[in-house]
Amino acid sequence: MMHWIIAPVVLPAILAPFIVLAARYHVGIQRVFSLAGVVGLIAICAGLAWQASDGTVTLYQLGDWAAPFGIVVVGDRLSTLMILLTAVLALFVLLYAIGSHWDARGRHFHALFQFQLMGIMGAFLTGDLFNLFVFFEVLLIASYGLMIHAGGNRRLRAGVQYVLFNLLGSTLFLFALGAIYAETGTLNMADLAQRIALIGPEATAGIRIASVLLLMVFAIKAALVPLHFWLPSSYAEAPGPVAALFAIMTKVGAYAIIRVYTLIFGPDVAVTDGLYSNWLLPAALVSLAIGMIGLLGARKLDRLVAFSVIGSMGMVMVAISMFTPDSISAALYYIIHSTLAAGALFLISDLARAGRANLELTEQPPLAGAPLTSALFLVAAIAMAGLPPLSGFVGKLLILDAAFETPLVTWTWAIILTSSLISVVGFARAGSVLFWKAKSVPYPENTIAEPAPSPLSYVAVGGLITLLILHTVFAGPAYRYVAQTSDALFAPEAYISTVLSTPGKLSKPKKEEK
Repeated sequence: MMHWIIAPVVLPAILAPFIVLAARYHVGIQRVFSLAGVVGLIAICAGLAWQASDGTVTLYQLGDWAAPFGIVVVGDRLSTLMILLTAVLALFVLLYAIGSHWDARGRHFHALFQFQLMGIMGAFLTGDLFNLFVFFEVLLIASYGLMIHAGGNRRLRAGVQYVLFNLLGSTLFLFALGAIYAETGTLNMADLAQRIALIGPEATAGIRIASVLLLMVFAIKAALVPLHFWLPSSYAEAPGPVAALFAIMTKVGAYAIIRVYTLIFGPDVAVTDGLYSNWLLPAALVSLAIGMIGLLGARKLDRLVAFSVIGSMGMVMVAISMFTPDSISAALYYIIHSTLAAGALFLISDLARAGRANLELTEQPPLAGAPLTSALFLVAAIAMAGLPPLSGFVGKLLILDAAFETPLVTWTWAIILTSSLISVVGFARAGSVLFWKAKSVPYPENTIAEPAPSPLSYVAVGGLITLLILHTVFAGPAYRYVAQTSDALFAPEAYISTVLSTPGKLSKPKKEEK
């Protein structure tokens, strides 16, 4: 099964041009191949995650060139967990796009969707910083095409803002890569982990600058304050299923921070000791506060959901910034939760868009299919706000427990609890306006009510809600898995030894000791 590790990148890379060249005028054929490709991705990613669950680290060397000279793809617990999460989210997003006919409102939706999956999968699986940059650019190009799908001036304007911010991040990324290569002569992550550990205190300036630049790049991707300005408009103006897929995009930035700052610039590396941990936690707390305040003040449902994503990423970054095994475990558990919850909320927002004149949080006639839509919104809002009994509450408890190890424990507890209360108020206000007060607003005369959304649209949203419930019911096994993943991140010897193994061989190392 060694060659399967490259399949999550290769499969969408093959499907995308095939759809463009062979089925560009046949939406039905595009849907069949795109859906079959995503189902195949889930099967492949599930197999890879199962293989990595016992600690096995799988290596694939493209062109049979050994690291650090060749391109490597690496599958461990963390990377396989993230690609499986991406594939599952993509399935329900694609079902919704087909059920709501979003994919037929513009050209090349399915090809761009597959290119987007290729970029995300590659970013999670690559073992090289330069190829991480390459896959970031694939993400940027495909996501811009998806964002302006079906056109419109406001969507185009938001897309341009999104591209400009991310091009700034790409420029900083290149500067960081140049500085790292000048100092070490390599960009392979495992090789960097060994070489940076050997740098003496008298030659740390270049590496320290590079590490800060990398952190800024990943903070842009993760929408961390003050680099979050691109997200509200971009996500709010994007088509509903596109915004739902983008729920995993910010997690790419969080993943990159976890990977780079545990493997390359780990807690024990002297040259970057305390360089990022001193200000990353305050920035994360401010992100959490701004996201929840924006949620409370939002006047449109789509912007409310976009600000909730900023708040959830602030919560994730609070956990990551502590850089302890317990906090990273809590962050990984919360990443799964927030991805599913944000995806569901963006799809529900699109359900509301289809049944109202606009998404303004004002009193309007009832939505078509309001009872089912309101029930789905209630569950998703409870999950995102972190109320019991759903997984958001469990994730916040894990983060609060991990916060006891930080000197800012009082501020952390105060901001997390206060922001949770604010989010409850914000979601309750939105739900009452959308579903409760709407009952008292009559339809204008000679108005034909909008048809109810298709059953397939509800199946897609219901699938994500079901996964949220399962993530709560099986919180114990899920946390044990992410705890083992976190322990492996802070003991990267297996990862390093596998990547830098015997040249020219496809390597499957010995399993970790239990």
